[in-house]
Amino acid sequence: MAEKTVERRREPFEWWPWPEMLPRRLSDWFEPEAGEATHRMRVEEYMEGDDLVIRAEMPGIDPDKDVQVHVRNHMLELRAERREETTKEEKGTRRSEFHYGSFYRAVTLPPDASETDVHATYKDGILEVRVPCDRKQAEATKVPVQRS
Repeated sequence: MAEKTVERRREPFEWWPWPEMLPRRLSDWFEPEAGEATHRMRVEEYMEGDDLVIRAEMPGIDPDKDVQVHVRNHMLELRAERREETTKEEKGTRRSEFHYGSFYRAVTLPPDASETDVHATYKDGILEVRVPCDRKQAEATKVPVQRS
């Protein structure tokens, strides 16, 4: 008995990862070049209810003086500065793996994010930014088709 082979037709761009990857990669394009003295801060993003929560590691940074949070054009920009404190009594450092200088991160916000009601808090070396999102799906509007 002959075997039948069923060929599955695929969409031409089904394997193409860019539609999902592009929003995440946009933040990389807006970050400073590697040659600049800026470090990339580590973040985590998740949804909590209707809020997008972005948490960034910022240990040893004074949030009152050294942290800036800006929102514009659906981009959340986080900037921080860690200053190296030195005293005259210091005998010298044998090794330091700490990052000093500027830290920067840009995060692309979803289209339904509110840019006016963003809240940021700093606790225990973590900056937490909450961005409310309108998760309600817009109702579909039926469009009548007319013969011409």
